[in-house]
Amino acid sequence: MSAPAPSPLAIVDAEPLPRQDEVLTDAALAFVAELHRRFTPRRDELLARRTERRAEIARTSTLDFLPETQAIRVDDTWKVAPAPAALEDRRVEITGPTDRKMTINALNSGARVWLADFEDASAPTWENVVTGQLNLIDAYTRNIDFTDPRSGKAYALKPAEELATVVTRPRGWHLDERHLQLDGTPVPGALVDFGLYFFHNAQRLIDLGKGPYFYLPKTESHLEARLWNDVFVFAQDYVGIPQGTVRATVLIETITAAYEMEEILYELRDHASGLNAGRWDYLFSIVKNFRDGGSKFVLPDRNLVTMTAPFMRAYTELLVRTCHKRGAHAIGGMAAFIPSRRDPEVNKAAFEKVKADKDREANDGFDGSWVAHPDLVPIAMASFDAVLGDKPNQKDRLRDDVSVAAGDLIAVDTLDAKPSYDGLRNAVAVGIRYIEAWLRGMGAVAIFNLMEDAATAEISRSQIWQWINADVVFENGEHATADLARTVAAEELATIRAEAGEEAFAAGKWQQAHDLLLQVSLDQDYADFLTLPAYEQLR
Repeated sequence: MSAPAPSPLAIVDAEPLPRQDEVLTDAALAFVAELHRRFTPRRDELLARRTERRAEIARTSTLDFLPETQAIRVDDTWKVAPAPAALEDRRVEITGPTDRKMTINALNSGARVWLADFEDASAPTWENVVTGQLNLIDAYTRNIDFTDPRSGKAYALKPAEELATVVTRPRGWHLDERHLQLDGTPVPGALVDFGLYFFHNAQRLIDLGKGPYFYLPKTESHLEARLWNDVFVFAQDYVGIPQGTVRATVLIETITAAYEMEEILYELRDHASGLNAGRWDYLFSIVKNFRDGGSKFVLPDRNLVTMTAPFMRAYTELLVRTCHKRGAHAIGGMAAFIPSRRDPEVNKAAFEKVKADKDREANDGFDGSWVAHPDLVPIAMASFDAVLGDKPNQKDRLRDDVSVAAGDLIAVDTLDAKPSYDGLRNAVAVGIRYIEAWLRGMGAVAIFNLMEDAATAEISRSQIWQWINADVVFENGEHATADLARTVAAEELATIRAEAGEEAFAAGKWQQAHDLLLQVSLDQDYADFLTLPAYEQLR
């Protein structure tokens, strides 16, 4: 066999990384180039379609189930492909970026699944993109260990049968990878993350008794799911593995996707394994799409929008019913709490909330749920064990009792809670802290005892924007204005400077983060994604 031809892809504006040649092989880059040629034009069309649909929502302030796909919804004969053995039991899933320590800890965590994240929990520096791929290859070949340079603690993998099954999350369709270009055009980050991972690991995972499994983020329509399905079909043929080996779980984290759950499963039916309820991005999507819909769409403080809110309950119950009707797994939302090593009272209160949340999901019919920290795995596991027992899932619970009308999903005004001044301060404080860490290359960040990712920053800046543009009056009589947001942001920056000290403050990216948060919170022209202008500043 002759050596593969050099890839037409150019690696741009990137210093060489140790061992990058193991990931960026000519053969792997040729595969990514072929994905780019075939599928990026359709990606571009679908992004344009998002803009058109958003304009229609701005005009009508409503959404409905699609009349043109009604036949798919009323046809009770179709189901998704049966789950492979490695994805039959998903009762607890842990999420996190693909750095070396997290890779080992997540695989060892006792969770059934690890969401290996190249998306919201990972700032897409070139180093994170490449070394994340390398860490996964090393994990599958058991060539991975890690010693913490500060504590000296050593980390190594447990026996194979004790490790979580990996489900990898590539970036969303809207993000490009500027460091990989074809004829001066950047390759979509989704195709880079998927392509490199699939090319290197598909056969290796099959040999391990598993397969190339994916979480698909930020999907906004069944047509975007169809594009992913076509990518999977092509990719499986390209490397010569059986059709249907790929499995995909779709995050229903946009309001438009919530109206197309059945259609999304239908488009991916040979490759679908479930849907997931992603809370913060879902709220962000509601604000983004209905931002000019008036006071009835104004959300209160993010921590006051619990999963028991009527419009959130409609979304999650419809998701369970839809999944089980079609033979797919329904996966619940994130428990983001990080246990405190110093405050047992904080832990006790938080653990009780996590338990209540996971008990509710298990009793509602979900087949599993997410946690952000290994200490939460036993709590979530106990909630699902109590309902499932020895059964791997509860897909036999069809939830025929659930009936959700189109208006129920956007009935934001059924909430009694209102935006508060403290909510504004929290949104600013969390937003600055998260963006600063992201600009330093960290996508999963511990802030105020919660593990936050990019979805947190999106909902924070969106709420600031919404409250100002809706002229919200807080309980203390102050109006939400751009000047008030600037004042609060300046005060928060001063607090951070005092806490960190001058030297640490100067070494960070605090002023840059402050400025970027205000830019995306105050600009009249609302940015579709905070990560787009942020990526321009990520080095």
